[in-house]
Amino acid sequence: MTIPHQTPELSPLGKTVSYQDHYDPSLLFPIARQQKRDEIGVDGRALPFHGVDIWTGFELSWLNPRGKPQVGIATFRIPADSPCLIESKSFKLYLNSFNQTRVDSLAALEAMLAADLSQAAGGAVAVSVALPQAFAAEAIRELDGDYIDDLDIDVSQYAPCPEALRADTGDIVSETLCSNLLKSNCLVTGQPDWGSVQIRYTGPRIDRESLLRYLIGFRQHNEFHEQCVERIFSDLSRRCAPLRLTVYARYTRRGGLDINPWRSNADDAPQDNIRTARQ
Repeated sequence: MTIPHQTPELSPLGKTVSYQDHYDPSLLFPIARQQKRDEIGVDGRALPFHGVDIWTGFELSWLNPRGKPQVGIATFRIPADSPCLIESKSFKLYLNSFNQTRVDSLAALEAMLAADLSQAAGGAVAVSVALPQAFAAEAIRELDGDYIDDLDIDVSQYAPCPEALRADTGDIVSETLCSNLLKSNCLVTGQPDWGSVQIRYTGPRIDRESLLRYLIGFRQHNEFHEQCVERIFSDLSRRCAPLRLTVYARYTRRGGLDINPWRSNADDAPQDNIRTARQ
């Protein structure tokens, strides 16, 4: 597959653009995943994880065949083994291009979205759109697990520090740890991205204070959401040697979109698209 756009610097991020309200799939801007994976030593031909990027589109509107506006909430699932992620501002511009576009049916809309996003990502993207009559079922709940944010620790490092991670090799456990203190910055603009993270593992007991310091270490780090989660997965795998590991992050929305990467080496199924209070 030929990837027409590969570097974040060429994306619409941080640039003034004209919004288009008529269907235009060329607005989508794919970015090859492998460059960042090379930085953390992940072989794209033999990924150490499987996973999915779960996106929620809260600002989706189109016209029915008679010109009447419709609205919906869309869920997109982009496989982690696709060669490209899709830059979020371009995703927003693309969704806005449906605003004055007549679409025959909900099924036709979902098919258009799936085809365009699959072409951009280079893998099969699943799409579902909830109509307003289903909005009441959109419950808010938090990630399951033990939250470590109340630990009373000193923090002096605000860049990723995998060397801070520690695990007790003599104590094998299965547990789920969570934090709401994940913050990173956009790779291009430096704007803050706020998130919560869930780490589910079986293996040597991870020292909770060291894990919290490590997660806080992303606070001034510039990287896309998907790349941060893969870095967390890789650092925990190397430093703590879990037998099974799943890392799931829920980021707050920006521009009507939230991005929620899920990576695992276990036989777990991808998580439901829950919505946390901050989303």
